[in-house]
Amino acid sequence: MRIGLLECDHVDDRLVAIDGDYCDMFANLLDVELVHYDAVNGVLPATPDECDGWLATGSRFSVYDDSAWIAALQGFVRDVARSDAPYVGICFGHQLLAHALGGRTEKAAVGWGVGAIDTTIDATGADAPLLYLHQDQVVAVPDGGIVLGRADHCPIAAFQTGAMLGVQAHPEFSVEYLDALLDARVDRIGPELTARAKASLERVADRKDAETIGDWIVEFFEARG
Repeated sequence: MRIGLLECDHVDDRLVAIDGDYCDMFANLLDVELVHYDAVNGVLPATPDECDGWLATGSRFSVYDDSAWIAALQGFVRDVARSDAPYVGICFGHQLLAHALGGRTEKAAVGWGVGAIDTTIDATGADAPLLYLHQDQVVAVPDGGIVLGRADHCPIAAFQTGAMLGVQAHPEFSVEYLDALLDARVDRIGPELTARAKASLERVADRKDAETIGDWIVEFFEARG
């Protein structure tokens, strides 16, 4: 199965040595062939049928930013929806899905969601700490959307609309990468919250829960591809 990876950002050069770029993280998580599209630099597929499905990554940007590449990517997501091709969005990609199809994404009233946070995912039966790093979140799903996951800080931690799935957490992140990313963003997040988030990472002993989410994503693609 060939999945088009819509790269909405790239790992900071200072952190690439940990796990590579986002494309490498998803290649390690998912047992699929990934075809790279550098969306953040304006590279998009010509049509939704170029691949068997689509995966949009996280990003440091907001889906409501006034940027040409974000507007173009939203248009492509709407084309994917009309084609009924499968799509999975992670963090920014999750928020993008809601925003492009008539839902709503905004700054979370509770502030940053960071660290290892208990999350319930209905489809997997998972009730486990998943890794998060976000300030925006989906507050309303598109018409017909179904909420599939929730956390105390994020009531819409996962949702589905048609053949399209959004997940707010970062199953592709390792504890080591998130720990380093928290250090890099302490000025934005604040030292107290950063310290609590870093301490929470001790609750994630292995990659088992992330791999469960990865398996679910692959099964989602296979069922609709």
